[in-house]
Amino acid sequence: MTTLILSGTGKTGRRIAHRLHAADRPARAASRSGDTPLDLDDPTTWKAALDGVTAAYIVEPDLAAGTRIPAFVAEAVAAGARRLVLLSAPAAGLDDTHPLAPAEQAVRDSGAAWTILRPTWFAQNFSEAFWLPGIRAGTLALPVGDGRVPFIDAEDIADVAASALLTDRHAGQSYELTGPRALTFGEAVDLIAKATGRTIRYDDVSPETYIDRQVANGVPLDVARLLTDILVDIRNGGLGTAVTDDVQRALGRPAKPFEDFVAEAAAAGAWT
Repeated sequence: MTTLILSGTGKTGRRIAHRLHAADRPARAASRSGDTPLDLDDPTTWKAALDGVTAAYIVEPDLAAGTRIPAFVAEAVAAGARRLVLLSAPAAGLDDTHPLAPAEQAVRDSGAAWTILRPTWFAQNFSEAFWLPGIRAGTLALPVGDGRVPFIDAEDIADVAASALLTDRHAGQSYELTGPRALTFGEAVDLIAKATGRTIRYDDVSPETYIDRQVANGVPLDVARLLTDILVDIRNGGLGTAVTDDVQRALGRPAKPFEDFVAEAAAAGAWT
């Protein structure tokens, strides 16, 4: 009963691995340089990683990567995987042109028991990834205006994913995972500032300025435009900005408030 976890050292992957190990379920955390080597760009690395696997947590870290996940899903099922959990995105279930739409279709058509997770923006983006440098520098500059997001704690995502990997009760379910209330980025930054005792501000910048700054930092222009469009969707109240009760539906408990995430991250020294 071995589970393969793609992006096993990432924000959700490492948390899921921890939960499976705590449940005495064998789990392989796969990555390009991890204990279980796996490169989605190199199918020759897939066979060894999938050997003996009965379940898989599937992540596509590169939205411009095309058809890697459908091919991987087919090989995983052929190797014996009978349960698949896919980390997707809010828009992927409604837009056939979304980069993750083919991955969702492949999972649904795989013949395995499947669960699709469509989380909104991670709270941990403030403490572990994209927005951390701005928070540490004292100014978070984004083109999101007063758009609101019900930030989801990665711990909640991991709880849902682990439950879907360990039990049958989530088979055939798609979950739109959000936090319990929507915040503007200004409100989120203010909560972090209060918890850390630092002066941190949110700066609303134009999409054009944001693209220029990314390109200046070495981001390819097409990628910069894609990321900016995703952020501008927040400004416009697009998909992933509405609050759902799907964490409650999946786990029987409410999603964690953003304030709890901030308190835990501050106590762990995320912003010091």
